[in-house]
Amino acid sequence: MFSFLAASGFLGTRATVRSDLTLVLILLTAVLFTIGWQLAAHKRYEAHRWVQTAAVTLNAGVVLLSMVTSFVEHILPGIPAKLLEGSYGITTVHALFGAVAVIFGVFVALRGNGLVPKAWRFKNYKLFMRTAYVLYMVSTLGGVILYITLYVVGIQPT
Repeated sequence: MFSFLAASGFLGTRATVRSDLTLVLILLTAVLFTIGWQLAAHKRYEAHRWVQTAAVTLNAGVVLLSMVTSFVEHILPGIPAKLLEGSYGITTVHALFGAVAVIFGVFVALRGNGLVPKAWRFKNYKLFMRTAYVLYMVSTLGGVILYITLYVVGIQPT
């Protein structure tokens, strides 16, 4: 059904359409997170909430549909035996850090929309939102480095 995703990508690297599309969508979420941050800095909180919610939703969707499935198919079967070979290590570190970023970011977005139990609500929005933003940006940078490692340099799982 989605066999076109396995075709050669559109960014001129060794990547597939799936990997190129994933990169583009994740970079789009990084831009959306930054726009949302600027909206909050300019005290446009309602627009900020909508943009951040959209970015978290898009990011979580891409992570679940593309990154998690790719990790489970290509990397997980080689762990722990191949952890120090090829791209297994860098991919696993990125996956662990990214999982923390996504889980924390989804929690912050749910809290920002009033969708968590009262006991889990926090008051210091700036600290939580800034932490989520930094986690997302570091994870995005890690993903770009991983993309370059896999598809530009060509270090593949062995």
